[in-house]
Amino acid sequence: MTEVARHVLEEAVTVIKQGGVVAFPTETYYGLAVDPFQEKALERIFIIKKRSFNKAILTLVDSRQTLFRLTAGIDPVYEPLMDYFWPGPVTLLFSGKEGLSPLLTGNTASIGSRISSHPTARKLCGMIGQPITATSANLSGERAAISAREVGRQLGSGVDLIINGGKTCGGQGSTIVAAHGTSLKLIRRGKVPFKALLEVVRAYTF
Repeated sequence: MTEVARHVLEEAVTVIKQGGVVAFPTETYYGLAVDPFQEKALERIFIIKKRSFNKAILTLVDSRQTLFRLTAGIDPVYEPLMDYFWPGPVTLLFSGKEGLSPLLTGNTASIGSRISSHPTARKLCGMIGQPITATSANLSGERAAISAREVGRQLGSGVDLIINGGKTCGGQGSTIVAAHGTSLKLIRRGKVPFKALLEVVRAYTF
């Protein structure tokens, strides 16, 4: 893991606020960060990745409080998961707040988010002070990038800034789950086994 200088992160914040696209390392792959509240910036992600416009875009936040920019409420079943697995590669699906772009939600009523355990991703979120997108930095259908070089090779000049944070661990992406009453529904297998999430929930008293 390569430590990223503060001035690089400051530049990234400026780029994102101006509607640009920044590639950055997470605990799984490199992701693409834009301001999720700027429609044109969201459109650029789909164009850069050559991705279908009906697929939702996952997000990162720096705190539970920041989640309320994306959702009006947090399902009780998520509380133990946030306590135990955040920061980390577990993405939770929340009811999207009214007014979120359909490009962000994939024309659903849900928004996926997590707090990243990668120091660069967390610093970037903290410095910008709002949610950012975190869809994988790759062409649709290709392997997700685990280095700044791979991002450049796949996406080239489509990205305004690539933060070189060294190689990420790759493998599986974040585990994605949705609330199902006082239990969970698995949406996508990932780094954290679904069984581990269920065990934490079952041990919690609602």
